Amino acid sequence: MAVESNDETTTTRVLVIGAGIAGLGMAARLRAAGIDDFLVLEKAADLGGVWRDNTYPGSACDVPSVLYSYSFARGEGWSAARAHQPEILDYLRTLARGFGDRIECGAEVIRGDWDEDSARWQVATADGRTFETRFLVAATGALHLPKRPRIPGADSFTGPALHTADWDDSVDLDGRRVAVVGTGASAAQLVPEIAARVRTLDVYQRTPAWVLPPMGTTTPRLPGLARLGWYWRAEATAPAYAGSSSVSALLQRRALRHLRTQVADPDLRQVLTPDHRIGCTRIIRSDNYLPALARETTTVVTDPIERITSAGIVTSDGVTRPVDVLVYATGFRVAGSLAALPLTGRDGTTLQERWRRDGVRTHLGITVAGMPNLFLLSGPNTGLGHNSVVFMIESQIGYVLDAIRALDRVGAAALDVRQDVQDAADARVQQKLRRAVWSTGGCGSWYLDGRGRNHALWPGFSWRYRLRTRRVRLREHHLVGAG
Repeated sequence: MAVESNDETTTTRVLVIGAGIAGLGMAARLRAAGIDDFLVLEKAADLGGVWRDNTYPGSACDVPSVLYSYSFARGEGWSAARAHQPEILDYLRTLARGFGDRIECGAEVIRGDWDEDSARWQVATADGRTFETRFLVAATGALHLPKRPRIPGADSFTGPALHTADWDDSVDLDGRRVAVVGTGASAAQLVPEIAARVRTLDVYQRTPAWVLPPMGTTTPRLPGLARLGWYWRAEATAPAYAGSSSVSALLQRRALRHLRTQVADPDLRQVLTPDHRIGCTRIIRSDNYLPALARETTTVVTDPIERITSAGIVTSDGVTRPVDVLVYATGFRVAGSLAALPLTGRDGTTLQERWRRDGVRTHLGITVAGMPNLFLLSGPNTGLGHNSVVFMIESQIGYVLDAIRALDRVGAAALDVRQDVQDAADARVQQKLRRAVWSTGGCGSWYLDGRGRNHALWPGFSWRYRLRTRRVRLREHHLVGAG
């Protein structure tokens, strides 16, 4: 059955919101499964998601390229061990090849409402169109909306002020005084790329990060075998995040050895040595970040920023440092895109209202009680600290396909996960997270919300998640319109 359209409403069996790596993977698997009546709506003018937006110098995946791809579309022609942004974007465009008008760019979804009578989702876009769909897949991504710190005087700065997720290639950095606020993953990629080009580079560090050598440094001759090997090598580090002191100590010794090898100055080494357990914040995988921080023209500033002036930054010690170009490498508002999208379920309550009332709770990070046939990709508690998130997304895509098949098999219109099942699953995840390094490692991070709950990460081996999401258990759901 093909997509149907009239003057008022377009009807499709599956509607996917977002044409990033998750949405395009979902579309590819739908096509392979023989489900051709689907649409992908993308609010931007082009596909690619985070890899369309993050064009800053050095932007790349921080796991081996062979892991940052789907098993059904491996992209085995990677030119480097860790692909950079342009090549990953090309991979996504290749993944989308042949979809034709199944992907609509410039189509921003502004709301979705579950209609109990028809057992369908009614979806509206900003250009005034409406869509009706049986299955709604939200592939909006967790790392999507840039987060800018609230610093007094930031609006008074007269020079270019960039965010790594909103880069402007027209801004010339050569020979200029550049300030980078933040020392996370994006900063660790950006700083080595620009350190030799700028006149001076001030890196404002609030919390030092643990740095390990990169996973994979050469392009493998046997990509399939390398994919398997690197996957299990990464999985072996999972216990360090789950609370294993022995594995954590091993990784920490490696990181300290890496720091000693790359930074000769003992005072700078002290500044760059974290006081929290490894894994508590995101581990950086790099062999050129620490040497870039050790350059004569680079200064690591640890005094807190007090305010920003029209031409510089003032720190709490009273020192003013002149700045020509200001760069925020301060990450994203986690789940911000979902928080901004009104999705109304069975009782007239939106997803956002449920989460504000009860906290962010899902079943397996994919379904939400009271929201029939809504599936989240890269949803809460499905991120990873130790392995490739693409593995998790592929697991979720398989779960959605199995749900569609299961409903067809039993003749039901929709499934809605039971509240008690969701609560029990969420409680198990949170119990494990309370013992994990993100809660016990002595750091503050974006992984934890205002309630101290971690709704970003999966607490354990990714292969366990794959096993749990291989099949949809219908007994855990209310069936809507069951035959």
